[in-house]
Amino acid sequence: MIDKSQYIYGIHAVLEAIEAGKDIDKILLSKTLNTETAQMITDGARALRIPVQRVPVQKIDRITRRNHQGVLAMMAAVTYYRVEDLVPQLFDNGENPFVVVLDGVTDVRNFGAVARTCECAGVSAIVIPDHESVSVNADAVKTSAGALNYLPVCRERNLVKAVKLLRDSGFKVVGTSDKSKVSYTNDNYTGPVAIVLGAEDKGVSPDIMKLCDAQVFIPEFGHINSLNVSVAGGIMIYEVVRQRLGDNQEVN
Repeated sequence: MIDKSQYIYGIHAVLEAIEAGKDIDKILLSKTLNTETAQMITDGARALRIPVQRVPVQKIDRITRRNHQGVLAMMAAVTYYRVEDLVPQLFDNGENPFVVVLDGVTDVRNFGAVARTCECAGVSAIVIPDHESVSVNADAVKTSAGALNYLPVCRERNLVKAVKLLRDSGFKVVGTSDKSKVSYTNDNYTGPVAIVLGAEDKGVSPDIMKLCDAQVFIPEFGHINSLNVSVAGGIMIYEVVRQRLGDNQEVN
């Protein structure tokens, strides 16, 4: 059951939340609602880059039986950033930025585990798409052990464009792929880097992989050949940490 504090329902309440710039993860809109007000919600959400899903009204009924009028907004548990705004800040702060891009990761537990590792390793931000991706809700924050309260999350309508921006900004973009011939330990991550992790079933999408400056694989010697994405992420993230610290440098 979804906690009532995680959503707002009703046409006017949702419109007011949009106009107030509230952090909304996504909006569910009944397929049968085709009024002028519904269009206002859609237009307002698009302007703020909030995904709108047209769903059967029964799906909203399963969340709340109150008078939702065919509209329900799922509130975000964090404030989303944009890559184009965050990247200049990282360089201005004198950081050697390290970003993790999650392409199509939908499981909240995997996402929370990756976020937890990222925060512990000093990753600058996580980048996710606004569709076919996990929602950063209270469950995600809980699964991350609170890491998402500290780790910036950039949610992008166009992940390809976001990755291009990272590369054009001086990041080395590295994709993980079992088709690569280069082991993950045989590449260099000491400069600004973006590590791209894909969903376990599909991997990194072809359009994103085309943008990668390097493709690496994590060796596997068992029978199933399928590392959990959070485990693969942990391996990649801490290889970046290892290289940046240097083999002979101790962590304080």
